[in-house]
Amino acid sequence: MGIDNRRSGGGVPTIDEVCRHWRAGRCTRNPCQYRHSELPQPCSNNGRQQPSDQRNFSLSGSFPQRKPNTYNRVPSKWGSQGGAVNGRPKGTGFKAQDQICKYWMSGKCSYGERCKFLHRWFASDDFTMLAQLAGHEKVISGIALPKGSDKLYSGGKDGTVRVWDCQTGKCATVINLGSEVGCVISEDPWVFVGINNCVKAWNTQTNSELSLCGPSGQVYALAVGNEKLFAATQDGTILVWKFAAATNGFEPAAALQGHSASVVTLVVGANILYSGSMDNTIRVWGLETLQCIYTLRDHTSVVMSVLCWDQFLLSCSLDKTIKVWAVTKTGKLEVTYTHEEEHGLLALSGMPDAQGKPVLICSCNDNTVRLYDLPSFKERGKIYAKEETRAIQTAPGGLFFTGDGNGDLKVWKWTEQSPAAAATMQQ
Repeated sequence: MGIDNRRSGGGVPTIDEVCRHWRAGRCTRNPCQYRHSELPQPCSNNGRQQPSDQRNFSLSGSFPQRKPNTYNRVPSKWGSQGGAVNGRPKGTGFKAQDQICKYWMSGKCSYGERCKFLHRWFASDDFTMLAQLAGHEKVISGIALPKGSDKLYSGGKDGTVRVWDCQTGKCATVINLGSEVGCVISEDPWVFVGINNCVKAWNTQTNSELSLCGPSGQVYALAVGNEKLFAATQDGTILVWKFAAATNGFEPAAALQGHSASVVTLVVGANILYSGSMDNTIRVWGLETLQCIYTLRDHTSVVMSVLCWDQFLLSCSLDKTIKVWAVTKTGKLEVTYTHEEEHGLLALSGMPDAQGKPVLICSCNDNTVRLYDLPSFKERGKIYAKEETRAIQTAPGGLFFTGDGNGDLKVWKWTEQSPAAAATMQQ
C-alpha cells in the first residue's frame, strides 16, 4: 500500500475510502482500515468567480403576481414538517456543503441525530416543507392551480391526473387517461392536460370536458396567450387552437413549423411565444402573426425550460447552463449572463420570497432543486428528492410545489421572516 493512502503517525494503514459501517454508526473495528471521517468536499458553485459582465443582469422588479385564489389559505392538515425534527435545528443557517443522508432516504440510517448528513428533504432556513402527497406511481410531469378552485391538479407518467383537496391535503379524485401525461397547466377555470396524440381540457366551473385532437405523438408542453392555446409536440410542431366564446370551446387555428426535433417547453410573454426544443434552439414567435421572428442558438444541448421575467427571458438546458436573455440595441434577444451548474438543468420557475425578493427555482438532474436570489445567483437553499424533479409550480401566499420522478408531490412555503432577514433588520 502506497504512502499516499496512509495516515501520518503510523498504525494500521487507512484506505482512502469512508467506512460505510462508521457512517451508519455501527463500526466495531478498532483500529479500522477505512476512514472514520468524511472525505474533503469539492468547492461548491458558490466558490466560483462570477462573470465580469454581471452588471448586465439586473432586475427592475419581480415576477408578475398570479391573481389571488383559494391557495392563499394554507390547509391546517399541511402543518410544518421543518424545524428541528429529524434534521438540523432551525436557525443554524444554510451551508452549501450540506448533503442528505442516503441511508435516511431509504429508512435505514441507524446513526440518528449523530449523523453528519441531513435527515430532511431540504437545506435552508428560508422555507419549509408543509406536506408530502403520495399517490403517483411514476414521474410527475405537471402541476396546476385552476383559478377559483380549491383543488390542486397533478399529472404523471402513470397515466393519471390526481385532484387534491386543498383543505385536507388528500386525493379527492383520480382520473385515468390511459396514456402518459406530458404536461398540465391551468388558465382561469380551465385545466389542460397534454397526452399522446391529444390535449384534454376541463372547465372546473362548468365541469365540461373537451378532447382536442391533432397532435402527433406526445404533447410535452402547453401555453396560453392572446386567447390561444399552444401545444408543443413530439414531432416538432406547435399546434394552435383559438378560444371560441360562442361555443366556449377551442377551434384549430394553425400549426407552427420550424423546429427539427421535439418541442419540450413553451412560455408566453409580451405578446411573444418562446419555444425550446431538443434541436438545442429557442424560437421566437409573434402571437399575432404566428410567424417565427428569429431563432436563438446559444445552447449546446436540449433546451429544457424557458421562463419570462420582466424584460428578461431565462432558459436552461442539459448543457448545464442557465442563460439570461435581454433585448439589445439590435432589437433582438442576446445572452447577457450565463450561470453554470455542475449538472444538467430540467425546469425553471420563479417567485418572490416572503420579503418580496425575486428567487429563481431550478431543478437539476442530480435529483436536487436549487433556489437562487436574483440577480446575484446567491444560493438560498436546496431541495432533495429520490429522483429528478420535473414539475415546479408556484402559488400565492408563499407556496410552491415540486413533483419528482418517484411520484412524490411536495408542498413548500417561504417562512415569514428568515434568520438572515432578521439579522439584516437588526443591523
